[in-house]
Amino acid sequence: MRIDVKVCGLTQPADALMAAELGARYVGAIFAGGPRLLAPARARDVLDAAGSSVERVGVFGRSDPVTIAATVRQARLDIAQLHADPSVADVQAVRDASGAKIWAVVRVDGPLSIDALHALWEAADALVLDSRVGGMLGGTGTPFDWEAARTAAADHLAPLVVAGGLTSANVAKAIETLAPNIVDVSSGVESSPGIKERSRISDFMNAVRRAGSEA
Repeated sequence: MRIDVKVCGLTQPADALMAAELGARYVGAIFAGGPRLLAPARARDVLDAAGSSVERVGVFGRSDPVTIAATVRQARLDIAQLHADPSVADVQAVRDASGAKIWAVVRVDGPLSIDALHALWEAADALVLDSRVGGMLGGTGTPFDWEAARTAAADHLAPLVVAGGLTSANVAKAIETLAPNIVDVSSGVESSPGIKERSRISDFMNAVRRAGSEA
């Protein structure tokens, strides 16, 4: 089973290049606040360094579709990842404004509604499951209860992305439990917020490959 990797929260061109060289399929920049926040022009420079073999993802919080669309253009993004509990209407509005593919984030802190997930899956290009932590949209470094999400996520209609506190030590268990198409890592491959470490990315990629070969 092929499982792709997104390395998110990139702040340095050298780290974006390193992620691509080590096999990441997606590279991400943060526009939703926090220590990894980038301006659109800086994000473009960082993500440009990864080259053309990857898709570029921007992570957004509570921004309106026009603002998101402007950032998509400035940073040359392929994908807008919507973290502020987007509705089906939000997904469509951002897609119409930006022309980008849309990843809709569901933040997990308990049982999931299968009907709600399926509605978002039908609207979005991928669904991201991440941890809900009070006062933060994402980037918490905290895993959610994968077992609690297993049933609702089992029959996904579009690609499933799993995020939230993933590391080389736990990603295999997340893959075994949820069978995602993509795993999304940020703090789990960092030496400090926004600074990625080659050995940690390499270990993470190897763990994902091993888990994929066993799935």
